[in-house]
Amino acid sequence: MKITPAWRVYLLGATVCVALIICSRNFGDRGGPYFMASLTLACIAYLLAVREFFARPGFPRRVVVIGLALSAAWHIAFLRVPSGADDDIHRYVWDGHLQRLGYNPYIVIPSDPAAKGLHTPETRNLNNSDLPSPYPAGAQLFFRAVTAIHESTFALRVAFVICDLAIVLVLLDVLRCRGHGAHLVLAYAWNPLLAVEVAGSGHIDIVGALLLLVSVAALGRRWRATAAVALGLSIAAKFLPIVLLPLYWKRVRIRDAALAAAVFGLLYLPFIHHGYFPVGSLGRYVQSWRFNGPVFAALDRVAPPQLLAGLAVLAGVATAIWLRRASPEWSPEVFAWPMAVSLLCAPAVFPWYLLWLLPFLMSTSTLPIIIWTVSVIPVYINWHLRTLGHPWGPLPGWVMPLEYGCVAIATMIWLYRKRKRKYSGVSSG
Repeated sequence: MKITPAWRVYLLGATVCVALIICSRNFGDRGGPYFMASLTLACIAYLLAVREFFARPGFPRRVVVIGLALSAAWHIAFLRVPSGADDDIHRYVWDGHLQRLGYNPYIVIPSDPAAKGLHTPETRNLNNSDLPSPYPAGAQLFFRAVTAIHESTFALRVAFVICDLAIVLVLLDVLRCRGHGAHLVLAYAWNPLLAVEVAGSGHIDIVGALLLLVSVAALGRRWRATAAVALGLSIAAKFLPIVLLPLYWKRVRIRDAALAAAVFGLLYLPFIHHGYFPVGSLGRYVQSWRFNGPVFAALDRVAPPQLLAGLAVLAGVATAIWLRRASPEWSPEVFAWPMAVSLLCAPAVFPWYLLWLLPFLMSTSTLPIIIWTVSVIPVYINWHLRTLGHPWGPLPGWVMPLEYGCVAIATMIWLYRKRKRKYSGVSSG
């Protein structure tokens, strides 16, 4: 009996599902042997599935429906397990809790004895408690809105999963408008990072990614004011998409940009203290946080961190400028590259940072980034090593060569195939 492409997708989806459910049961030992083995299996099956998706223009509608149902199953499996004791989501609860009590999260330090009475059981042991919040105003207002409904890490994770679902719906619309098969939404929905970092740990990055995708989709429909405002809101969730500004050049009007800037500024009004723009512990992040950033680590001894952080932003902006000139037509895939370049040069590259890239990985033109979303998996070993008493931060010597070596190899293969197609086209012409 011949196995059809649809059945291959079903088998690969079932493999991802079983592997991620096993992974969820070992979420308490993140980076441990069972967690890593099951997550690695899920990643391999995911890459094989992506190969199937990109190889064909379409699949029956039932493939998409069953694929999304499988995705829901492993999201539910991760939602059922508690967040990690020191996950960032506890800070989210704290920031929302503070705002509802009338305090400014950019000023109050969680470990301050004066703030001891403000804590709840879920915020008492949050990480980096000696620092105020580093999250931008848009993220702060999201924390406040969710905690007003229910003040818990679970409520926030449910909200993040809803954002994940919203991305699926917007992606389906984008694919339909571009005349692409709806099955490509599974290249997003099946990425294992979503299960671990959205339903499992819960990270605000998925909210920013949703807003950014809404902006990109609005550009495709020429809804310029909506595109500009959604980009501003995305930047207010986290500053990463600021490097995409050149891609909006001549695609939005000056009054649209002014409206977006005004909305961005209004979000910060509740947090301004004594006339100063609030940044919280963002400066401390640039100054001292180092994790899985090869370019930043290589230059850290020869240049001040503030300059290197500026160069990371500049690298992303330069990439966006080049792509705007080289690709005048609207293409969602283009939006992944400036952010990927900027992240590559950042002082810290945590797995959840790559959530920003996932909605834009719709074709083989983003193959190196797709590989990166999988090759980043070995960094989870640091969570396991920490439980064994190792200091947080320094990764084992083999992790970054493996992670970025895979990306480099994928990039060379991608460039070779691109060059080959180019010359084949010239020859045939």
